[in-house]
Amino acid sequence: MLLPKRVKHRKVQRGRLKGAAHRGNKVTYGQFGLVALEPAWITSNQIEAARIAMTRYTKRGGQVWIKIFPDKPITEKPAETRMGSGKGSPEYWVAVVKPGRVMFEVAGVDEAVAREAMRLAANKLPIKCKFVTKEETDGEQ
Repeated sequence: MLLPKRVKHRKVQRGRLKGAAHRGNKVTYGQFGLVALEPAWITSNQIEAARIAMTRYTKRGGQVWIKIFPDKPITEKPAETRMGSGKGSPEYWVAVVKPGRVMFEVAGVDEAVAREAMRLAANKLPIKCKFVTKEETDGEQ
């Protein structure tokens, strides 16, 4: 499970998910990528589940890159607790993903295998995703 070694602030505010991704919107390392089409918080467990699905399908052939990192702590108050008495304690970590963000990349496998591996990974994520190639993202400016 991914999480930061240390952070500047233990608890952060929620923020807003508006706009499109200006960074991380191109396939840089691999040949194929999985792009987010909706804004969302992706938890570290969801990232790990998608990674396992991809590596299992490719039979550990090729290489997989995870381009998102869960660096935002999400707090929760205990069940059956009254309102007030401060903010809850950090429970899990999320990556803030905006539309257009390349979340995973694959190289070293043919396109049919990569497409199916990305489809399996996308099923583990709570958002709609799109399969792209390096040429498609380089053309978009």
